[in-house]
Parts: sequence; C-alpha cells; structure tokens
Amino acid sequence: MSDLSHGDDAAAVNALRSAVMRLSRRLKHQRVDESLSPTEMSVLGTLARCGRATPGELARKEHVQPPSMTRIVALLEAKGLVRLEPHPDDRRQKVVTQTERAEAMLEESRRKRNAFLASLVEELDEDEWATLRAAAPVLEKLAHV
Repeated sequence: MSDLSHGDDAAAVNALRSAVMRLSRRLKHQRVDESLSPTEMSVLGTLARCGRATPGELARKEHVQPPSMTRIVALLEAKGLVRLEPHPDDRRQKVVTQTERAEAMLEESRRKRNAFLASLVEELDEDEWATLRAAAPVLEKLAHV
C-alpha cells in the first residue's frame, strides 16, 4: 500500500475518519436503554458476536484494562444483562454469558439503529447506494483489523 499521508489519499483518509465518527455519534443517539454506557453496549455486542468469555478475554477484545472490564461486568450483572458462571476448566476464573434480557435489548437496539440507517439510505440515489453496499464489507474489515 502506498503512503496515505499526502495528496488525495490523505484527503480521503481524513474524509473517511470524519464521516465514520459523525455517523457513529448519530448511531449512538439511537439507543434503546439510556442507562447503559456505549462501553457496556459494546461488551454486550461482543458477547452476542463471540459467545461467552472470561472478563480477561472481553478486556482484550474491547481494548480495556482487566480491572475496568471487571467493573463493567459487575455493572452489567447488577442490571441483569449478564451472568457469571464458573469456568469449566479453571476454578479461579468466571465466564460471562449474556442473559435473555440482554439478547432482547440488543435485538431492539439493532432494529432501531438499522431503521435509522435505512432512513438515511433512502436519501441516496441508486449509484450511491450501490457504492455503499459494495463498501460495507471493506468497512467491516476495517472495524475488525
């Protein structure tokens, strides 16, 4: 890949960063449960995607320190959104699993955010929508690099 710090490439990187950040902020306002922080929602999303995990595994996936994840998991447990179970192989550890309540809340959140995005997409012409559909897998890849 070429140097992306100059010219048109730098401008494209800057525009992408700015657009992704603005769209992310707008999506964050489409929350179902205002009592949950974006980090708590992210942890629930990770559990939904990846399944049960130890707090240490969640900390790595969420790029936070283990003590911070321990606090987040405790808050989610107190809200009835996750449960802690004994680790099957290591008695010193616990495994975090989301509850049915969390699954239902995440589904409602996805529905609301998808509807919001769909309303934005309706403003695009066919060529713009085709471009965005083609870019979606690339954006997904960037999100998980």
